[in-house]
Amino acid sequence: MKFRRIAAFSDGDIGGNPAGVWIGVALPDEAAMQRLAKQIGYSETVFAAPSKKAWRARYFSPESEVPFCGHATIALGAALALDHGDGMYALELNDAHITVEGHRDGERIFAALQSPHTHSVAADPVLLAEVLELFGYAADDLDARIPPAIAYAGGPFMVLALISRAKLAAMHYDLDAGRELMQRAGLITIALVQSETPQRFHARNAFASGGVYEDPATGAAAAAFAGYLRDISWPHRGAIDIVQGEDMGSRSLLRAEFTRVAGSSIRVSGSARMMKA
Repeated sequence: MKFRRIAAFSDGDIGGNPAGVWIGVALPDEAAMQRLAKQIGYSETVFAAPSKKAWRARYFSPESEVPFCGHATIALGAALALDHGDGMYALELNDAHITVEGHRDGERIFAALQSPHTHSVAADPVLLAEVLELFGYAADDLDARIPPAIAYAGGPFMVLALISRAKLAAMHYDLDAGRELMQRAGLITIALVQSETPQRFHARNAFASGGVYEDPATGAAAAAFAGYLRDISWPHRGAIDIVQGEDMGSRSLLRAEFTRVAGSSIRVSGSARMMKA
């Protein structure tokens, strides 16, 4: 068994979102994985073990299991590259089959995942009103070009596009109220985004459903958001870059690449840095 702490989507030697990575010959039982994830305290810990031609992977936040986690998958790709060499690895999730690749470049590691298939629906007006009240935003704080939506990539993420960078920086909410709302609505995170240019976004992700106020980098939400932009025919030119974590002092860089094929997988990539135990 090997356990590592790896920051995914780092900005060189700083930033990124820490994830726990546990790799063994067989997965522990569910209670043990949940207990370890809570002890570690990161927004997610990934557990992986070989399974026929793939790696069986499960993801746990401090409070619950989640079906898919992008930054933990990037961290897993980095760990697999360290243990087994550069290349692409098949992953078997609870509800999907995806891939992750890892490549070493000196002291740095680059990783990329292919997300589950994506789709999106308009946000329910009643839910939207609750979310706006939670964050203290008004309807005119939203960017009308990117209407509120529920976007899916291995799970549901709410997308709320704000009209200015200042509005994004002002994000605040009550953690307990956010947890109750998100768990009741079945949301993994609420992704607040702001368009600097059509291909460059700033983002913040509230992860109260997992007991975490904010994630500094969220690969699954990035995939879901990219899929949603494709659905609304946003001028993405095949890729977008996302800067996340700046407002919490952990700048992270994510890149999402995608084709014009509706619903198809999103490639999300970034750097990973090893952390001390």
